[in-house]
This record gives sequence, structure tokens and C-alpha cells, in this order.
Amino acid sequence: MFTIYKKNGIIVSVTKMKKKEIELKIIQLIDKIRPFLINDGGNINFIKYDHKEKIVYVSLSGACKDCAMIDITLKDGIEEMIINEIPEIKEVRNIDEEVS
Repeated sequence: MFTIYKKNGIIVSVTKMKKKEIELKIIQLIDKIRPFLINDGGNINFIKYDHKEKIVYVSLSGACKDCAMIDITLKDGIEEMIINEIPEIKEVRNIDEEVS
């Protein structure tokens, strides 16, 4: 992801975001949607960002964990929002789906 700096509406520099900056942006985005999930009895937590694979891992809990709509919430809601803001992200996965 790139950060664009403008002065008086003119782009003055473009810098590539580092892994830590991307993680902070992901956390900010998750924090924006958390209240909506909490309102429905669920929650979401950032687990990690795999910079090499461009995959975000989250943990959905509470009512979200057993909800029949978990895949729609994850892919059409959370993943879509994160990818719209950070286009280099390829996927968002619920950590419960991973076999460790």
C-alpha cells in the first residue's frame, strides 16, 4: 500500500507502507466495524498479518462464531472493507478456519 502526501491538492510524494503501518491500518479498520459486531453479540480481533502472503487473520467470537452468516460477514463485509482500503491485501481469514 502506498501513502500519498498532498500539498494544496498536488501530490508531492508517494511512499510504500511498511508491514507495521499496514498492520496499524488493519487494526484501525477492524476497530471501526467492531461496534457493529458487538451490537449483534459478536466480536472481532486482529490476530496477525502475513506480509508475504498478503493475508489478514482475524478471530470472530461470540455470536459471530456460530452464526450461519459468518462467511458472508467475513467475505462480503470485513474482507471487502479491508481490501477497499488496502488493495494489496488478498484475503481475510478467520483463524478458526486454520489448522495449526
